Amino acid sequence: MEAIKTDFAPAAIGPYSQAMALDGLVFTSGQIPLDPATMKLVEGGIDAQTRQVFRNLQAVLDAAGLTLAAVVKTTVFLQDMTDFGAMNTIYAECFGHHAPARSTVDVAKLPLGAKVEIECIAAR
Repeated sequence: MEAIKTDFAPAAIGPYSQAMALDGLVFTSGQIPLDPATMKLVEGGIDAQTRQVFRNLQAVLDAAGLTLAAVVKTTVFLQDMTDFGAMNTIYAECFGHHAPARSTVDVAKLPLGAKVEIECIAAR
């Protein structure tokens, strides 16, 4: 196993890695919309938060030598399922024609009051 770490995504705030690589796969930890420079949630609604989550995911994937095009599966956690449409629009923009498998889960709360968290599995 190989731990993946970058200063361009939020530091782990617990006993976990930003991502782990094993047997040609990279498993990211869930990313919330933290600005890695301030470790505070970005201001704005679901649009701004989803964009920051994707910036964070891309930074972790960059550290593993990958792009979003390598993602095979995502799990999206939404604090409010009424934000699905707005999140989905930005999700589609970020992935373009690439459409990884996905699960979307409505949750009661996310860390620090985030509206969205996304984790992914990518192939090396």
